[in-house]
Amino acid sequence: MEAGLSKRETLKRLEAAGLGGCRLSGILVSHEHADHAAHLSVLAAEFDVPVYLSEGTADALPEAAALPKRELFRPGQPLLIGDIEVMPFAVPHDARDPVAFRFTAGGVRLALAVDLGYLTGLVKEHLRDCDCLVLEANHDVEMLRHGPYPWFIKQRVMGRLGHLSNEALAQFLEYDFDGAARTFILAHLSENNNSPEVARLAAEQALERRCARFPLSLAQRPELLVTSQRTPLGPLRF
Repeated sequence: MEAGLSKRETLKRLEAAGLGGCRLSGILVSHEHADHAAHLSVLAAEFDVPVYLSEGTADALPEAAALPKRELFRPGQPLLIGDIEVMPFAVPHDARDPVAFRFTAGGVRLALAVDLGYLTGLVKEHLRDCDCLVLEANHDVEMLRHGPYPWFIKQRVMGRLGHLSNEALAQFLEYDFDGAARTFILAHLSENNNSPEVARLAAEQALERRCARFPLSLAQRPELLVTSQRTPLGPLRF
């Protein structure tokens, strides 16, 4: 888990997801932005677990130096949290040392990549051979262009160090998705510049185009799920 939500909201969502009372193994931080790390100190104290973060992210978070259980990692070097092997890998985003993660446990592999401006070759490599992919579908380009944000924020979001659009994710699904994942989750949707329906439609149409072009490469289309900022998705079973 990360630390962008308050203690109260985190406990509430764990309970809603059926994980209330579960013993956490650690807090894993992808980068220093507030929606991922604002409540780091409070949650670390509440759960009394190690906090795993990159050296650059630790440098960007003043409170990180005072954490009693701090574990630093480097992108590209795997670490073990409980029985889960975690591979952090670098992503393009406007933070000090941002990473995404690939998790492996019990023969199941899941990759989680949100807060990235585009899909680099390195990112695509780490998305291969996964059973589940959780990828950012932050915004619809036209909704963002005509939306309420100031122009400089629109430029940031659409930039190479910003956020992944529905269109960019659709291009990945049509041309670069290897077809291994049986579950595909659209995450980190903007409430102002996207909607679950728009994001899902873009992904579904991209998969349809891929199936038309490579009918033998996707024997089974992945289940498409869309996350919400308000409610937890719930446990996944493989």
